[in-house]
Amino acid sequence: MKISSNFDSGNIEIVSINDNGEINLNIRKDTNSEYLQWFHFRLTDALDKACKISILNASETSYPDGWENYHAVASYDNVEWFRVPTRYEDGVLHIDYLPSNNSVYFAYFEPYSYNKHQNLIHNSQVSDLCRVDVIGETYEGHDIDMLVIGDEGIGKKVWVIARQHPGESMAEWFVEGMVDRLLDESDPVARKLLEGACFYVIPNMNIDGSIAGNLRANTAGMNLNREWANPSIEKSPEVFHCLKKMDEIGVDLLLDVHGDEAIPYNFVAASEGIPSYSLSLQQLEKKFKDHWMHICPDFQDEYNYGADEPGTSNMTVCSNAVAELFSCLSFTIEMPFKDNDDLPDPMYGWSSERSMLLGESILNPVLFVLKDL
Repeated sequence: MKISSNFDSGNIEIVSINDNGEINLNIRKDTNSEYLQWFHFRLTDALDKACKISILNASETSYPDGWENYHAVASYDNVEWFRVPTRYEDGVLHIDYLPSNNSVYFAYFEPYSYNKHQNLIHNSQVSDLCRVDVIGETYEGHDIDMLVIGDEGIGKKVWVIARQHPGESMAEWFVEGMVDRLLDESDPVARKLLEGACFYVIPNMNIDGSIAGNLRANTAGMNLNREWANPSIEKSPEVFHCLKKMDEIGVDLLLDVHGDEAIPYNFVAASEGIPSYSLSLQQLEKKFKDHWMHICPDFQDEYNYGADEPGTSNMTVCSNAVAELFSCLSFTIEMPFKDNDDLPDPMYGWSSERSMLLGESILNPVLFVLKDL
């Protein structure tokens, strides 16, 4: 048997492998950082062997509560990813699996590769509704791609960014679903939206960390979603360039898309604790959330982080910083690594497909509040 992770978004360290199918592993820390949780590895030469895979340092990860009632995903073809028997006991994450093919991948969540990211960018620009801008370079020199969808000369400015935390790959799946619908010229919601808004979409804010197999940090070791008060061109250029472009264009609505390790629901975090929070913004937030819940059973507003007390928001966080800087509606969108307990799916859990469908559905509440932005 062999374990490997020398590929895009791969992350695992081998402790021991024996002929009885016992495989002991550790998750590697993020590059230049103490964060760890994301894993992605390949098992080969284990056909029809009852494998007992143990991730020994699961209790030392950044979010150990995320392992409760969690099931890892596996794939034979890198297309269909399904949940496999997983349990968390005595600080160790156990995956018991009998492979039916000689090569199988395991991951924390279905990956979204850099190659797939590039396909998303270039397939989108084929539409007459979309163009691609490169707004800067990452810490390692990768292009930071932004999709501009719609007419920049008129209407509201809607920003959607994803994967500040690279291991939250469901965020880019969400964006793919949203972009596909937005570019569908037969979709009446998309058509109506683009009559009154232009979308600025960054599908992956942290390409370096995504390729490296990190959970939260870029390869300089920076948590980008704590860099918005004073981004560094040297260590967090991804945020620096995005905020600079926001200053040039303006922002009427921001959606910052993420995943949450522990909470098995889809929810949003708003900006209740920013200094300038007002009754009108509170009412607009409620209008947006209520409409999303009305049209999409996968979204709810009961289980979440709770509202910040007045004046207590962390202003280094993207959604708070942007809400304050631009006096706009701003949400952090969270999806589960586990499943949506409101509508569980034992075979796939929360998945890429469901993330894309949630991304499609976001256009409805955006349209519903557009005139109030």
